[in-house]
Amino acid sequence: MRFFKKESPLPEQAPPSTEMDQLRRSVSKAGMPPEAADTTVMEIDRIAKMPPGSTEHTIGVSYIDYLTHLPWNRTTDDRLDLKAAKQVLDDQHEGLLEIKNRVLEHLAVRILRSERRHTMLVVDDEKTTRMNLMHVLTKEGYAVETAADGLEAIRLLEKQAFDIVITDLKMEQADGMQVLETAKQKNPDTEVIIITGYATVATAVSAMQKGSYHFLAKPLKLDEIRTTVAKALRPKQTRLDHRGPVLCFVGPPGTGKTSLGLAIAKSMQRRFVRISLAGMKDEAQLRGHRRSYVGALPGRIIQEIRRVETINPVFMLDELDKISQEFKGDPAAVLLEVLDPQQNTHFMDHYLDLPFDLSKVMFIATANTVDTIPEALLDRLEVIELSGYTEQEKVHIAFNHLIPREIETSGLEGRSIDISQAAVIRIIREYTREAGLRGLQRQIAGLCRKIALDQVDQGNDTAPLAITEEAVGRLLGPRRHTLEVTQARDRVGVATGLAWTRTGGEIVFVEATQMRGAGQLTLTGSLGTVMRESAQAAMSYIRSHVEAFGIPADFFERHDIHIHIPAGAIPKDGTSAGVPIAAALLSMITGRACRRDTAMTGELTLTGRILPVGGIREKLLAAHRAGVRTVVLPAKNGVDLQSIPDEIKQVLCIIPIEELPGAIEQVLIESDSLN
Repeated sequence: MRFFKKESPLPEQAPPSTEMDQLRRSVSKAGMPPEAADTTVMEIDRIAKMPPGSTEHTIGVSYIDYLTHLPWNRTTDDRLDLKAAKQVLDDQHEGLLEIKNRVLEHLAVRILRSERRHTMLVVDDEKTTRMNLMHVLTKEGYAVETAADGLEAIRLLEKQAFDIVITDLKMEQADGMQVLETAKQKNPDTEVIIITGYATVATAVSAMQKGSYHFLAKPLKLDEIRTTVAKALRPKQTRLDHRGPVLCFVGPPGTGKTSLGLAIAKSMQRRFVRISLAGMKDEAQLRGHRRSYVGALPGRIIQEIRRVETINPVFMLDELDKISQEFKGDPAAVLLEVLDPQQNTHFMDHYLDLPFDLSKVMFIATANTVDTIPEALLDRLEVIELSGYTEQEKVHIAFNHLIPREIETSGLEGRSIDISQAAVIRIIREYTREAGLRGLQRQIAGLCRKIALDQVDQGNDTAPLAITEEAVGRLLGPRRHTLEVTQARDRVGVATGLAWTRTGGEIVFVEATQMRGAGQLTLTGSLGTVMRESAQAAMSYIRSHVEAFGIPADFFERHDIHIHIPAGAIPKDGTSAGVPIAAALLSMITGRACRRDTAMTGELTLTGRILPVGGIREKLLAAHRAGVRTVVLPAKNGVDLQSIPDEIKQVLCIIPIEELPGAIEQVLIESDSLN
């Protein structure tokens, strides 16, 4: 018989890690809020019961993986350095002083908020406990005051507000419950932490019912005090640091709205995100699809937050005015929740189906005009207008930014190329007509490409090259724009008006003529309803004041009048044409020519009053570009002149007018001939 020796058992090995275990570990490392983490773990338990090869199992695993890779609590530190931010903004943008100041104001507010010290009141009749708490909390950076008993604490609470009150329960004359009631009565946001060596269940329940934040027993553990105070202050810090206005940059194309957002992100050392809302019609593009849909994805907002891996980027919503809607939902309604600081702390994406905190994101919007933005959405924005650049600002930008960039892009760096200031001014005046800089950048890029071609073709790429005003015409060809105002003569029945468009200010010519007829008024030029009503109002005012203007009483009975605004293929509307139309009519009727170098804007009433209009800065810039010398403005628009650059006010003669007769005297040239 053979005897076998029983071998010792092998050491126990840990069971192999399953896919579900890995997902659970990912959840614990993701830093999710407790509610989101619990929901995710429940979803993992549900997926674990499914066959691994099923479609729903695959969808569920992808969903959990997406949740665990979101930056639930990852942030970047802000650089709240005002001088550094100002330097970045000055390096990136020329001019725009008002916008830069507004950005610096925003940073200054954040700096002051971050430097604010939370105030605390420590109440205890034991001096040792009082001093220990004061020492610990002061080292944590809090401003701490103490009170030796409840009555002293109540007197302090009546004089000032505290963020936290830490009070003993048992004290003579006035106990901790009385301190709690006084603190909550004076300021409901004050958190009260009660400490005592005589804790009972009934006492703790009573304290909680009266609004106590926490109930701690003596002897105190300092780490427990620190943790409790930090938790009590967390909601206050959230409200302090992340609530603020949503800036919306409004202006013509090419004025630097998007690049200004980049400069803000760089100045604060935050990551930058940009999405274009132009043509967005489906709500799901922002809020995501529900997971029951095939190929469901989160919305663009959550996608971009995940891509930058932080919950506090600078998030630019570009082309806000071009958002649209259809039967699939209104994307603007989603933005109402995203941009509202009261709601975006729990933003619900359909794919996530969990609240996500967007309150730390710095949202910035851009638009060409606010006319098409829904009123409820516009109410959540702080609109900052970028009206365009003056000629001198464009020259500075060209030499400081555009020319060096295009020389490098064209491979001309290191070569001796000198572009004169006169050449740049000629490009601005004769080859571009815009409020922004895109056209100027294209022309400079074209100039650099021509230079590169010449140097490569001639094989002489080392000789110094000077680009003069004459060389611009040779390289870029014939001029594309002329100064209609300075190069045209004064005409009867032709008035110069100023208009505002999405691309900035524009010069508009109003023409009026007469013919034999029976008093019929004809309006052409693709005019909108408002402009047609302005023409009818101007006509009615003139007919009711024929004697004042020296017009024959039967003139309108014997003549038809035709008012035309050229560029008939372009739709036109607005209130600014009332005064130019009236001037053109009176010029035509009285035979007095209109000064071509005098432009007008203003809304006209039936009594002859001139009402204020918008877009004054844009209109004055357009007048300056077109060579206008005198501008007639409504007197009530005088306050808008404060934002006009000094170089524009020095060149233009700006005349404020309250009544139409005063404007007519400035515009029409004296003549004795009457029709």
